[in-house]
Amino acid sequence: MSGALDFTHDPAATSWVTSAQAQGCDFTQQNLPHGVFSRGAEAARGGVAIGDQVLDLAQVASLGLLAGLAQQACEAAAQGTLNAYMGMGQPAWRALRQGLFGLLSSSATEATRAALTPCLFPQSQVQMRLPVQVHNYTDFYTSLHHANNVGRVIRPDDPLTPNFKWLPIAYHGRASSVVTSGTAFHRPWGQAMAPGATAPVFGPCHRLDFELEMGFFVGPGNALGQPLPLAQARDQVFGMCLLNDWSARDHQFWEMAPLGPFLGKNFCTSISPWVVTMEALAPYRLPFERPAIDPQPLAYLDDAGDRAQGSLDIELEVVLQSRLHRERQLPGDRISATNFRHQYWTIGQMLAQHTVGGCNLQSGDLLGTGTISGPTAGEAGAIVELSQGGTRDVPLPTSGELRRFLEDGDRVILRGWCAKPGSARIGFGQCSGEVLPALPNLAS
Repeated sequence: MSGALDFTHDPAATSWVTSAQAQGCDFTQQNLPHGVFSRGAEAARGGVAIGDQVLDLAQVASLGLLAGLAQQACEAAAQGTLNAYMGMGQPAWRALRQGLFGLLSSSATEATRAALTPCLFPQSQVQMRLPVQVHNYTDFYTSLHHANNVGRVIRPDDPLTPNFKWLPIAYHGRASSVVTSGTAFHRPWGQAMAPGATAPVFGPCHRLDFELEMGFFVGPGNALGQPLPLAQARDQVFGMCLLNDWSARDHQFWEMAPLGPFLGKNFCTSISPWVVTMEALAPYRLPFERPAIDPQPLAYLDDAGDRAQGSLDIELEVVLQSRLHRERQLPGDRISATNFRHQYWTIGQMLAQHTVGGCNLQSGDLLGTGTISGPTAGEAGAIVELSQGGTRDVPLPTSGELRRFLEDGDRVILRGWCAKPGSARIGFGQCSGEVLPALPNLAS
């Protein structure tokens, strides 16, 4: 089971790749996240982050340092996408994690170090690609605090929909517009209905927003018509990343009558390039707790194992860096910070809900958790919450600017990490994207 700890979680373990021991390092010996990278014109292939380096798994697979299932898994993880590797399941994931942990450990032989050194490349000198071929993307809506905050903007007297506390709500997103961190995008066009107006207008989005989310990737998947029970669903998840579900709020609120998001969401979704495995996150599992006064999950969404370990202690933050910040060589301002443990539904419950009607998920499918907001004002995961629907300014102290929604040139940076006494730090790196001006639109 993915919640079990073994020697790869030993907080005292170190790597001969010395940067893995640097203060605040995301990619420690206990992490070993997977991604896909390329160098110049070379073909994309799988890699593992260790310190400030990328370990080229294609080269590792050719060395013969691994054996059996670990070698087979390494060959799959070395491909240009991680879909096949994710489909191999937990025994393969664990075998490769344990094998790589040994090869990168400070206890590795000099011969092993000499063989692997040419397989390491500085992360600053590679280009990160999407870790999977995203065939399907579904985005959930599972933060009670976010739902209440946004609901008050749309329906002040009745912010929470009747179904929210009974099932994990979701919509099917657009897989083709999922991009890797660092990809800029143009402000989208669409229809919007201004308050008090009698007809909509067509034009560039005026209420552009970010959404602080996490994504998770399906492992082996399930056959059409065969739901995944919650007791099994959690262990079908390979790993997690940071996700920004960019949102055109003026377009979204107008078009969501009566169906779900369409143009307000489909123009861009950014994800971080490194996938942190559920194995690496095992020390940071928490009990899933539902307030006693709230409806308890229906039987198919309830499981003792999920109640015991279904939640996760992941610190998250949002930094907004404007064009002025960059001109002044400033890092930007942190405008929000929260924790994933506040989510009302677990990722296991999301996966079980997705399949309960017989939907077949495929290896590498991407599922978003929905915006992650906490109980206080500074823990809001979207600017529509921070600005209370655009009625209040969000200050950027280091540049002296104010925001109610995103402006052209703004760069949003999401970060996430796990840290606590007695466990090694596990980081996700960052997920960033920059807003470019709207392009001329032929439809106008």
